[in-house]
Amino acid sequence: MTIPDDEVAQVRDATDIVGLISEHAALRQQGRRWVGLCPFHDEKTPSFSVSAQEGFYYCFGCHASGDAITFVRATEHLDFADAVRFLAERAGVALHETTESADGRQRRAELYDAMSRAVEWYHQRLLSAPDAGRARDYLRSRGYDGNVVRRFKLGWAPDAWDALGSSLGVPHKVLVDSGLGFVNRAGRLQDAFRARVLFPIFDPSGRAVAIGGRVLPGAAKDGQPKYKNSQETAIYSKRRTLYGLNWAKEGIVAAGEVVVCEGYTDVIGCFTTGIERAVATCGTALAEEHFRLLHNYGRRIVLAYDADQAGQSAIARVYEWERRHDVDLRVAPLPSGADPGDLARTDPEALRAAITNALPFLEFRVDRILTAGDLSTAEGRAKAADTALAAIAEHPDPLVRDQYVMRVSDLTRIDPERLRSLVTRRADSTARKGEPADDTPHQRARGARTGARHDRRATMHTSRPGLEALRLAVHRPELVADRLEAVLFVDDLQRRAFDALVGADSLRDAVDRADSEVADLLRRLAVEEPLEPDDPAVDPADPVICQLVREATTRALLDLQAAGRTGHVDLISLAGETATVRRWLESLDDPARSRETSALLVAWLVDGTQ
Repeated sequence: MTIPDDEVAQVRDATDIVGLISEHAALRQQGRRWVGLCPFHDEKTPSFSVSAQEGFYYCFGCHASGDAITFVRATEHLDFADAVRFLAERAGVALHETTESADGRQRRAELYDAMSRAVEWYHQRLLSAPDAGRARDYLRSRGYDGNVVRRFKLGWAPDAWDALGSSLGVPHKVLVDSGLGFVNRAGRLQDAFRARVLFPIFDPSGRAVAIGGRVLPGAAKDGQPKYKNSQETAIYSKRRTLYGLNWAKEGIVAAGEVVVCEGYTDVIGCFTTGIERAVATCGTALAEEHFRLLHNYGRRIVLAYDADQAGQSAIARVYEWERRHDVDLRVAPLPSGADPGDLARTDPEALRAAITNALPFLEFRVDRILTAGDLSTAEGRAKAADTALAAIAEHPDPLVRDQYVMRVSDLTRIDPERLRSLVTRRADSTARKGEPADDTPHQRARGARTGARHDRRATMHTSRPGLEALRLAVHRPELVADRLEAVLFVDDLQRRAFDALVGADSLRDAVDRADSEVADLLRRLAVEEPLEPDDPAVDPADPVICQLVREATTRALLDLQAAGRTGHVDLISLAGETATVRRWLESLDDPARSRETSALLVAWLVDGTQ
């Protein structure tokens, strides 16, 4: 990034987030926060809140959250650096760059200019040059008329050594650095693309950054690839670029859905059938960086790949990406051997139906396995069931797994209880991989107090005392600074949020360092106000701490009882300790002793995790 971190912080501080968001939604003040109808989804009752003091917004309806930069990126569809520049100009903040970064920016400007001029030059060659006749015939055979060619800026690279380089008149270094040319073995500058139909690649803001080229059918020479893509450059990263996003982003936002294809012609085929929310990876598999980019536009992601390839795509990480980026990934059930580009030409209605009826990722995998299996014999049904169970066991949600177990049972005629036990063992085995074993009974007894808390999923952040304690930690930290411990938070996500606050200099710092789930919770807390007790003389933290301690201690005692039933701890030796803890719990209701008792219980809980 070319903008120093301190200047990014200066832009944030100088931005009136309430004024910024008020240009898109009507806000009214409610206490210390501002509320209104969410600009990101349709609603009749206000669920959108803004904290002017902390500089964050959060929607309790669609869960959109962020700061001023996030808001500009979402509403203006800009990347991070351009959003900062947008706000800097709005707030009158001058951005200063080092000589090195200024030089880098100048270099990128030259590459953008060269790429833009090359795209236009190639486009005009396709439209009018005599040597492009075969290319025009090929595109007509694909169903591309003049409007399609002009909309997607398709081009033609002539079969010449340096036609582009000699026509543009830009420095040789710029041609090489942009990927438009290279120096051949004879030391001569040569065009990178020759005798190919070209598909320009643009960034989300519409700047040309790269080119993909296809040889004409029957014209490929020995060893020549069918497709050739620009090399990575200072303005082009394949893992951070999606073909078609510049045209599709408005359709994606409107539908809340993005269709991901494998190739350029697939994207164009989707557009010609009215599916104007399609993008494609640029010669790489779908990756983490693509999900980071896509979830800013739409939360439902449909893979429109060749049916034989979709089930192989990113299987190992798809569930992690769904959870981390809060997206719903599905697969369009295209006919076997067909791709969106072909279907757009031969059966556009089938393409639209496949995308409309896209299946959850696991459902697609299980259906493909069972369809391919031989269910007419006992051996075939057993083999199909075993393969399907292996896929089902990878899903992290036991309720989802159980539904697919029933489907496999129905189709293979195998007892569901037998299948259920098999998939549970496989899922447990997968979950245990990489986890260290407890070496001694003492370690098992120590872990029993907190084991259940560590197993709880991060999405279940429903502990009300925990949330209220975090609100106090965010808005009135002086009240709880010496009274909270991580062990008090029975919910994993709340505990991680507390750890983030403790380890940061400010709420902003905590949000910036946290993972996406914790950052989202902290932004939500920033727009919520702590509860005030009915009696002004009562310290607002006292009842919250008591409830939090009671919840954590009760959970720890239940864990000890469970450990005793399974033989992991000796309850006889712990009976006296348990009785003492129960007396402490009873005395939490005494206002005069509540602080002292809370401290004792916190010490007991902390000791159990040492």
